[in-house]
Amino acid sequence: MSGLLEQYLPLVVFMAVSGLIAGALLIAPFLLAFKAPDTEKLSAYECGFNAFDDARMKFDVRFYLVSLLFIIFDLEVAFLFPWAVSFKEVGVFGFWSMMVFLGVLTIGFVYEWKKGALEWD
Repeated sequence: MSGLLEQYLPLVVFMAVSGLIAGALLIAPFLLAFKAPDTEKLSAYECGFNAFDDARMKFDVRFYLVSLLFIIFDLEVAFLFPWAVSFKEVGVFGFWSMMVFLGVLTIGFVYEWKKGALEWD
């Protein structure tokens, strides 16, 4: 039984050290943080909308459209990395399959550009 406990001792030590570090990182901001934020820090910076009281306020559709376009083209890049890594193994068929995929996305991008979906006026 003691042999089994000796085998798990490094795991227990690792978990204890991890717990201590995680606890210190959770408590440290409350003790060390600067507690006088200015107006610039409290302003809207990601979505561009000021803070509001009603959670049922309607957002502009362009915000959702831009976010969906970002997700689509972000996924395009996510598909390009594994394709580039395995480029030698996929051969000619894999190359032309990716070219068709990129062509469809390029046509969609040009269509969105011509429709003005990327304009934020």
